[in-house]
Amino acid sequence: MQEFFRIPPGERDHIPAFRIALGVAIPLLVLLGIDRLDLAVYAAFGAFTGIYARFESPRSRTRRQSIAAIILVVCVGIGATLSTAHASIWVLIVVTSLVSGLGAALALRFRLKPGGSIFFIFATGAVGSIPHGSPVPIAIGVAAASALVSIGLGALAHLVGERMPPEKQSYVRVGLSPVGKANLAAHATRFTIAPLIAGILGTLLIDVLPILSHSYWAMVAAVAPITPPGRSARLKRGLHRVVGTLGGVVVTAFLLSFPTADWQLVVWVILLQFFAEIFVLRNYSVALLFITPLALLMTQLGHPQPVAELLTSRAIETVIGVLVGLVVVLLGFSRERKRAAEIAASPHSDDDD
Repeated sequence: MQEFFRIPPGERDHIPAFRIALGVAIPLLVLLGIDRLDLAVYAAFGAFTGIYARFESPRSRTRRQSIAAIILVVCVGIGATLSTAHASIWVLIVVTSLVSGLGAALALRFRLKPGGSIFFIFATGAVGSIPHGSPVPIAIGVAAASALVSIGLGALAHLVGERMPPEKQSYVRVGLSPVGKANLAAHATRFTIAPLIAGILGTLLIDVLPILSHSYWAMVAAVAPITPPGRSARLKRGLHRVVGTLGGVVVTAFLLSFPTADWQLVVWVILLQFFAEIFVLRNYSVALLFITPLALLMTQLGHPQPVAELLTSRAIETVIGVLVGLVVVLLGFSRERKRAAEIAASPHSDDDD
């Protein structure tokens, strides 16, 4: 329980938070100015590039953000292709799950931080679910332009004092050892199976609960618990995901409880992105109080829906996804736990520290 209330001191988190929020603000304000907020969802996913390589040198940040940008833009392109082809929900689930597995493997291979495939699932699933989306070249172009803005801001961030605090050294050192093909394959498999099962369950439950409408949210939630290293951290992440999302649904209900103009939604998205980045590495459940309304308001910008349906679907499908992810954590990491036990039992285990 203490984990839900403990917020460690900030380490100049406001600097990267401002950079990331600015990377979202610039493309959204441009689209608002030219009256093309229908393209906001593509710009927002391209802007997720700024989230990567937070505590790295300018050169390393530019390199890894470029890799993340390519993956995110490809995800937007795949989603836009599915949208324009009017692909069935089953095709969307399968393709998004494959994107999740491949994206997670690439993130592990190139040591992208944050790891996993949450943003790749979100981009593919959300864009692919838009009934009448923009043409594929426009979607890709907007996402790519937005990603370039974030890369440029990242390259200049050291000029305003964005540095790696000594306490964050471990953040970038995780996973520096070479990653074998077997580990990559196992990693990709887990990040494919978890969202696939969650997406199938979320879709099948639509017959029972017609208010459900976003199976990709269950897919996103399913990979949240399997992203951190270590079983304990994974279980805690799952619990934080549920509690934080339910709290975030309440925040969203408040924000959408009164009429808002498009420009107000844009302002809320920018502010929510800033506060999400302030807390995301300090307390995940608190960060979700901002991440959840951020995601839902982005959805409203691209494809407005009834608020009650939107909020209920988010809450229920998050619970479904997290439960699937926790099952994968408990059953799908047996080799990893066996290896950890062997290291702990080794007479030289103290020397490995």
